[in-house]
Order: sequence, then C-alpha cells, then structure tokens
Amino acid sequence: MGESSSPSSSLSLTQQIGVAPLLKRLSKHLTRKFAKIFFILSNHKSAGSLGALAGFVIASVFAWKFVRATAGQRRRQKQTSDAAVEATKVVLGQTVKNKLNGGRKMTCQLLGVILEESSPEELQHHATLRPSVVEVLLEISRFCDIYLIERILDDESGERVLLALENTGLFKSGGLMKDKVLFCSTDNGRLSFVRQLEPDWHVDTNPDTLSQLAKFIRFQLYISPSGSSSTSESNIFNSKSLESFFNEESL
Repeated sequence: MGESSSPSSSLSLTQQIGVAPLLKRLSKHLTRKFAKIFFILSNHKSAGSLGALAGFVIASVFAWKFVRATAGQRRRQKQTSDAAVEATKVVLGQTVKNKLNGGRKMTCQLLGVILEESSPEELQHHATLRPSVVEVLLEISRFCDIYLIERILDDESGERVLLALENTGLFKSGGLMKDKVLFCSTDNGRLSFVRQLEPDWHVDTNPDTLSQLAKFIRFQLYISPSGSSSTSESNIFNSKSLESFFNEESL
C-alpha cells in the first residue's frame, strides 16, 4: 500500500524499540559506578564514603524499578490495545459477512450514504467523506465487488468526490477502485447503471429507485436518517446509515 507512518505510530515504535537498549545502558552505567565506588572505598573506608554508597544504591534501585515498571506498563497497554482492536475487526468482519448473506457484488449511492452531502448542488462546492463509514466500507470490500454511483451536475463535482475518497486512503486498500466510481447526470442514469451491473446488493436513499429495482435486485438497503421503511418489499431493508446496518448482529 505504501502508506506512511503517522507521528503517533512512529513514537510508539520508538518506545517499543528504545526500552531494551535503555535498560542495557543503565545496567552498564550502574556496573561502572559500583566498581568505581568500591575502588574508592577500598582506599578510603570512612563513614562518609559508606553513606555515599548507601545513598547511591538506594537511588539506583528506585531508578531501576521505575524504568522497569514504566516499560512493563507501556508493553501491557500496547498489548491490550492491539488485542481490543483485533477483536473488534474480527467481530465486524463476521457481522458484515453474515449480513451480505453470500452477496458478491454491491452498488451504492454516494450522497447521503458515503458522503456527508445530500444533493448534487452541494458537490459543486465540496465533497466530504463520512468518517464513520470508512471501516465498514473497507470491510464490505473484502467480500464484495463495490461500485459507487452518483448523479452530478458537472465534471468538477466528480473530481471533488474522487479526491475525497482518495485522500481517505480508500483506493489504497485494494478493495475499492477509482474506475468503479461511476457518475451520471440523472437519477434514471443511476438506475440504468445498477440494472446493467446486476448486483446482489444495492444501497440507496431514494425509495422510488428502490421500488423500481426491487424485482431485479436480490437485496436492497434503504438509507434514511429516520430509519423509516420505504416499501413493504421483503427484500428491502432499512437503516439510518450503512455502518449502522452492518454493525447490527442480525439480518
């Protein structure tokens, strides 16, 4: 993928790698200090020298314990965090797979589902990817061939959409491809794209489009902020968002 590491990940890596050498250097330093002090004491056996040795030993022991405790705490925190992230990914992957119910191809509207914007007019000024949908979209792409479709009013709008998707790293995953982001000038054009692609799943915010496709598409998902039902068709599901639907455990 060629992704660059973020500053936070670089710091974490530095902490992981740097702890062991730090402990090793500290050990060597203490060994040299003890050798020097014992040499001095062997020539000057005074109460002051003994007190200095005792103070140094106590300080060294506390410093050693502090460094070891800090390193152990960081290691445990990282292990716990990594385990939690991995467990979440496993659960999400299994839930997405179950929800797809064997589907291998999906078409999905961009406005109101993948993007924050809800109209083609808004895309003439900006295109913003919804952050909460990224993880679910990538997980779906592991099981499905995904086509993203939208009606736009000019070529510049399409360029904004592609840039928003690219800047989020969606094309780097290998699951989503730039040439599978399709644009048209009418709602009928979107309908035509879906009919030609013959997907197992279609996701849309327009109930009329879903109704017209109901007899051709195996499963459809109606996205509505209210979560209300679009039709009585048994193969059309309803949800407030794409991520909400695929995070639920049952179909």
